Amino acid sequence: MRWRPSVRAAWLAVAGLLCGCATYHPLPLEQGEGAASAARLSVPAGAMPLPELATHRFDPADGLDATETAMLAVANSPDLKVQRDALGIARAQAFAAGLLPDPQLGIGADFPHNSGSGLTKAYNLGLSEDIGALLLRSSRKRAASAQAEQVNLDLLWAEWQTIAQARLLFDRVLSLRAQQLELDAEQRALAPVDKSVQAALAAGNLNYDSASAGLNAMADVRKRAVDNAVALHQAEGDLRQLLGLAPTAPLDLVGAPYEADPDAAQLAKALADLPERRPDLLALQAGYRAQEATLRGAILAQFPAITLGLNRARDTSNITTNGFSIGLTLPLFDRNRGNIAIETATRQQLKDDYAARLLATRGDMQRLAADLKTLDAQQAAQVAHAQRLDAARTAAEQAWRKGLLDWPTYLAIRGNALAADADLIALRQARATAAIALEALLGRTDFVNPRMSKR
Repeated sequence: MRWRPSVRAAWLAVAGLLCGCATYHPLPLEQGEGAASAARLSVPAGAMPLPELATHRFDPADGLDATETAMLAVANSPDLKVQRDALGIARAQAFAAGLLPDPQLGIGADFPHNSGSGLTKAYNLGLSEDIGALLLRSSRKRAASAQAEQVNLDLLWAEWQTIAQARLLFDRVLSLRAQQLELDAEQRALAPVDKSVQAALAAGNLNYDSASAGLNAMADVRKRAVDNAVALHQAEGDLRQLLGLAPTAPLDLVGAPYEADPDAAQLAKALADLPERRPDLLALQAGYRAQEATLRGAILAQFPAITLGLNRARDTSNITTNGFSIGLTLPLFDRNRGNIAIETATRQQLKDDYAARLLATRGDMQRLAADLKTLDAQQAAQVAHAQRLDAARTAAEQAWRKGLLDWPTYLAIRGNALAADADLIALRQARATAAIALEALLGRTDFVNPRMSKR
């Protein structure tokens, strides 16, 4: 069977269109179990958003230091994976906004009921294009591109916040583990005293009023140990979830916590170029540009929408005609005034949001910088105080073992030393939290002096 050239061309056109069509592929849901260990995860250095992370060697075989923890969080955080998917959607939307609108093809036919002489089948064939959509394409494309840039910058800002969160959780887990070790050691140290008090109480040599100090000392340490263990379980669980690890995955953290110590000149310089550097502010700027393009598109859309078409027709008397058609929307009532008002108000909201974000950042920076000075001074005093009480505890323990010190005084000294050590650990964690928050707020890492060597 031989087909005419026109038929072959039509079939080839249809085949070409079918080849360009998308096809469906199923994507089964996962179980969300998390990785069994950090050793099973890979961290691409090229995907790291900060230079100190990109140049750091990731080797979880000897434990995770503060930098490796941050790297793993950036590469494997479930929340960041969702935001990266949102970036893929935004890029797809930008691609869709740049596509030309498809032309409209109309085909019709008429069949006469009477077979009189001179009558024939009639048809009409028309091809039209929405000119208004073509005119608005540039505005849509600019808006979608700026929105994709905004989502990309929001993702970068989320990565920076994830790094800060990983460092904070790393520090919190280490602090709670150190506190747990001290509380466990305190329970072992109080065990002989508690045993003596219990024996004296059972023998009738002490009444409950006299023994209350000894009984309460051990009970208080046990309660603090339980509370600390619960807080440690929460912190470790939060860190595992941030890293995409299974709830039962080992969490071997090594090295020192992340430390930041910017001076006043570095803070002033970081604050001066903040709008040109911090990703969330750059994202707001991109969103404002997208809204500007959207507003321009809404203003253009107030003019009449035009549809232009070409047609060819034949009537039942076998007369063939060629012509054109123009569709024009009359701007009498709507004139797109509602959308223009909405987009104008939205632009004003974005403008005020950007100014408010900058003002809040400046205020938070000043507050955190003042907090750092206060915490540094308090930490220096607390270190000296804790060292004196630790020395007093050591001397008191020796005196109590020799029978030179009564147990109520001994317990009071130990309780004061334990409280001082706990306050020092909490103070160090508060200082680290403020420093990391300040670094994340300013979006600068080049003035940080990390000390994170592995053991």
